[in-house]
Amino acid sequence: MSSIEPSSVAAVNAALAVARSFLFVPGDRPDRFDKAIATGADAVIIDLEDAVAADRKDTARNSAVEWLTRGGRAVVRVNGADTAWHADDVEALRSTGAPVMLPKAQSADVLADVAGRLGYGSIIALVETARGIRDLDAVCAVEGVVRVALGNVDLSAELGIDPDSHTALGHVRGKMVLACAAAGLPAPIDGVSTAFDAPERLEHDLTHARELGFGAKLCIHPRQVPVVNEGFLPTEAERAWAERILAAMREHDGVAVVDGAMIDAPVVRRAERLAALSDTNRQLSW
Repeated sequence: MSSIEPSSVAAVNAALAVARSFLFVPGDRPDRFDKAIATGADAVIIDLEDAVAADRKDTARNSAVEWLTRGGRAVVRVNGADTAWHADDVEALRSTGAPVMLPKAQSADVLADVAGRLGYGSIIALVETARGIRDLDAVCAVEGVVRVALGNVDLSAELGIDPDSHTALGHVRGKMVLACAAAGLPAPIDGVSTAFDAPERLEHDLTHARELGFGAKLCIHPRQVPVVNEGFLPTEAERAWAERILAAMREHDGVAVVDGAMIDAPVVRRAERLAALSDTNRQLSW
């Protein structure tokens, strides 16, 4: 069994729930781990999967565990359950308490198995296959899954569509938002914007994702981090509206009217959520 304290797991999961930016860093580049933290990303993902060549997998795993053991804090994307490296990745991380991102997440049984072998429940399910989208409700219901992310590039390759097309993946994103809400999970994490040197494209992608109900985004370059962090903050108008709602509820016991509209419980919940999202001090820490 894992020796990780339940209070530590709860702190990790609370941080993951509100994180906006998740920045990937190659697992075989330990010289970049601290630099990734310094970007201000809410969470860093040490990647043992796509970013690492087959002959560097063991080196990457050892580098990640060593850095985590010395006090580093990051999510680790392990290799897929159908690979030769997966079991060793999970076993090596058991003592670190690090959250795990599972790629090609599509089987509730596999997710439950990973959670059981880790001994603690801090898993981000990276859904990037047609089967995973089809079975989203089962994926979201697994105990130990604390957030769900969209792998738009891999999924688009399987479907034969453009990964940057909002129209082509619109139904997928909508289903993901609904599945997470139904399971009581935080808003899902949107996939990557591949053109990291095109800020206007990133801002367009952020606006689209936020309108649909996403609460975070995967980043592949440090320069994307501040744009993503800002993109998921409430606007000045939203903050002002939330403050008016909450102030009115403090002054009135029960029914209140703000801006000519009756305020009920769902409106108050939205105002409370916007106020919570205005907190910019979220970087993963436990």
